[in-house]
Amino acid sequence: MNDRYDAGAADHGAGQYELVGYDEYGRPVYRHVQTQQHTYDPYAQQYQQGYGHDPYATGGQQPPVAYDDGAGPVHPQVQGYDPYGTTGHHDPYGGQQSHTVGQTARQTSQQSFQQTAHIPQQAGPAGREDTGEAEREYHTEQFAFVEEPDGNSEDVIDWLKFTENRTERREEARRRARSRIVALTVVLALVAAGGAGWLWYAGKLPGLSSGGSGTGTTTAAGAQKRDVIVVHLHDTKGGGTSTALLVDNTTTRKGTTVLVPNSLALTGDDGTTTTLAESVDDDGSDGTREALDTVLGTDIQGTWRLDTPYLQNLVDLVGNIEVDTDTDVPDPAAKKQGQAPLVHRGQDQTLSGKTAVAYATHRAPGEAATAQLKRFGQVMQGVLRKLSSDPAAATTTIQTLAQILDPSLTDKDLGTFLAGLSDLAKGGDYRTDLLPVQGDGTLAAQAGAKIVRDVLGGTAKSPDEDAATSVSVQNATGVKDNTEKARVVLLNGGFTFLEGGTATARATSKVYWSDAAAKEHATEVAKTLGLPAGSVTKGETPASADVAVVLGQDYRPSSE
Repeated sequence: MNDRYDAGAADHGAGQYELVGYDEYGRPVYRHVQTQQHTYDPYAQQYQQGYGHDPYATGGQQPPVAYDDGAGPVHPQVQGYDPYGTTGHHDPYGGQQSHTVGQTARQTSQQSFQQTAHIPQQAGPAGREDTGEAEREYHTEQFAFVEEPDGNSEDVIDWLKFTENRTERREEARRRARSRIVALTVVLALVAAGGAGWLWYAGKLPGLSSGGSGTGTTTAAGAQKRDVIVVHLHDTKGGGTSTALLVDNTTTRKGTTVLVPNSLALTGDDGTTTTLAESVDDDGSDGTREALDTVLGTDIQGTWRLDTPYLQNLVDLVGNIEVDTDTDVPDPAAKKQGQAPLVHRGQDQTLSGKTAVAYATHRAPGEAATAQLKRFGQVMQGVLRKLSSDPAAATTTIQTLAQILDPSLTDKDLGTFLAGLSDLAKGGDYRTDLLPVQGDGTLAAQAGAKIVRDVLGGTAKSPDEDAATSVSVQNATGVKDNTEKARVVLLNGGFTFLEGGTATARATSKVYWSDAAAKEHATEVAKTLGLPAGSVTKGETPASADVAVVLGQDYRPSSE
């Protein structure tokens, strides 16, 4: 019976395999199955040790336990063990069982463990009969696909972007810094060039100033460009006139008001000596302008006649002026003495049109004429500071006066000219000078020559080729009538006579020339006056004269 059981088990189990898993290469792994009735139970050994142990068994050996297809444990008949006290190998259920059953179970369990293959990621040997479930024993973490998103890769990309952006920002900052440095260098160069050009244009560069007397100056006083007009203030109530030259030096960008005293000696149209005040009244604007050009060596472009009512309107149009007044001006309409003055003495006094006219024409009893002339100059500079610097606006102001101007000067020309002076006056590049005139009407030797040369540029004026030679005569004979006699002789000889005043009597006469071109004219003047040829010599001459004559006691007027 045991043989049949063993043989049947062998025959029945021969060639029987079951799938237990896959190896690391994906190939199926099988194990050999000895019998269909006995399957591997991982708890068999534990059961045998826990429940199959018989403390009364002989030999201290533990009988094996057989399982019946999951139906529960079967107590086999083991040799030396009879729970019912019987002998032999009797089956209590009516059959006999071979003693080799326990051995077969143990062999089957040992072979099952030995034939179990190693399976990656497998917790233990799987004795399942369901092969489909074993085939699906995969986990997603065992595989990685390229297209699957990876958090680490995103972090790397973000870091690369951050590094690239930071590098680009640094490069951009360097480029901006270089651009700013280049732009700053260009601006500084332009500012330096512009400043140097302005200093050169203004004649303020060292060694290039027009005020220097050296021969190294590039812009001499006479070579500078000037615009000059003459303004005559006519006092329609008190009578009299006041004259000033308005000078715009476009080379040095400086403006000047040159006050000309009425006592300046001029030569009339008929060659006779006259004063500035008489010339304004008798000769009119054209004759006076030409006489001033002759005496001062200037080139006056036009004449502006300004009557006191128009001056009053002009001050009102510009909105009053501020002047540092040097005296109180009484109110001409005051009926009692001791009343408040019309103009108070003090700094920054606001003057309306009426008070400005009163101040400009005021001359106190016993006061020098030049004091009143200076007040007129203050009012004119105050008007220029308040006048618009825009040529169009200044022209509109002049047109609003409704004044009949001299033909030599249009309202547009006058407005443009005054706008330029206004700009200089507002910038602090404007001043007022008094032309020094001696008692005899002639210019002071040094001070007068300086203003004529530096301000008016008179020394640069060259007489026309056909113009008559101007001769300044100073009487040092001690005989007053000799001046008039010399004047007549010179006029008859074709020369222009200039009054040179009187001087201390001297024995010999002298004829001076300063320009080599005038040496020949000086010789002709000496012959005309009957003076010896030895009296002609090089020396200083007035700015307005080509030849200067000093009549001594050796002068003998010719008989008529």
